[in-house]
Amino acid sequence: MSGNEPKFCVVQTTIDSEAGAERIARALLAARLAACVQVYPIRSFYVWNGETRAEAEFLVQSKARAEDYDALAAALRAAHPYEVPEILRLDIAAGDPAYLDWAARATTRDGAA
Repeated sequence: MSGNEPKFCVVQTTIDSEAGAERIARALLAARLAACVQVYPIRSFYVWNGETRAEAEFLVQSKARAEDYDALAAALRAAHPYEVPEILRLDIAAGDPAYLDWAARATTRDGAA
């Protein structure tokens, strides 16, 4: 590796419906802000406004360029129904070179390398 390759991250959020998760996934892919988006049904336990909650949700994980995090987070906030959505960036320390090459191609926009 030459050191010029893009750095990648996983950005995750949760949402209350599968339709909402699919809408987010398709929007991120269409904007080329994510190379791949995975959606998992989960059960979340948390405290909100002093009340312990247990809710069915969908975990949405996006593989993205680290440099695109701000734009991706803004897209999530704009599309999200929650007052305070979970938006977390998990940096990828290493990955299979062929997969990361594909991810770089999948997220190339308007002359970006």
